[in-house]
Amino acid sequence: MPSKDQQSMSPETPGGWGLSRRAPVKRRLAILAYHQTRSKPPVGTPVRHLTLPPWRFALQLKTLRALGWRGVSMREFLPYHRGEKTGKVFGITFDDGYLNNFEHALPVLRDLGFTATLFMVSNQIAGSNVWDRKLGVPDSALMDFQHLRAWLAAGMEVGAHSRNHVDLSTCDDATARDEIVGSKRDLERACGVEVTSFCYPYGGHRAEHAEMVRQAGYTSATTIESARTSQCDDMMRLPRITVYLGGSLVRVTAQVTTDFEDWRMARARRRMAAE
Repeated sequence: MPSKDQQSMSPETPGGWGLSRRAPVKRRLAILAYHQTRSKPPVGTPVRHLTLPPWRFALQLKTLRALGWRGVSMREFLPYHRGEKTGKVFGITFDDGYLNNFEHALPVLRDLGFTATLFMVSNQIAGSNVWDRKLGVPDSALMDFQHLRAWLAAGMEVGAHSRNHVDLSTCDDATARDEIVGSKRDLERACGVEVTSFCYPYGGHRAEHAEMVRQAGYTSATTIESARTSQCDDMMRLPRITVYLGGSLVRVTAQVTTDFEDWRMARARRRMAAE
């Protein structure tokens, strides 16, 4: 879940986000980040903006498919990202492992022939979003072992989202390593498959954490830096575009199919520099 105090690498950092002052890259692809797919919480509920009604989720994906685009998991996305394959694809990811994604998002994905990656908090399998309680967020059930296996059997992917949904940027090295390596080990034991995708909780990380992810054997890691991604980006720091409750269908469609998000973020940086 994105926080207000995001810890992220600078666009000017070598191997950074893909929006630095370097030669333009023609091929950019979007990775969308979703959280909960269920009815809207009451107005005033903390982080309400990270919940999307199922009908809106379905409409977004059906619109993109009608335009000739296909949603894919991180595992399927990477060959397109590396330039080994070409096509109109975008990544679909779900953070945390909410049961409502199994109940509401999975049927839509299957009907459309799309795949997606679910980033699971490994110590909360069959648990809930306990990390949000301090913010006053109501508990929401997460998938259990049976749900995860059924998710995989449907052709989807399970990725790691740490063991306890901690902000790695606030951890000592030993804790960070345990969260990164341990979550991979936990999920591989639980699901019986290799886990190769990682997602930084809250987006928070430092350069050494990206190296820990690499050494742990993951093939990619995603952040919450809002941008499309290109071959120039560090595979251990891939940006994603978070889909919010307030985002219109036109906006989400433009974020995937056009340069809109790149233009929007470049404009935001110019405004910040001018202040």
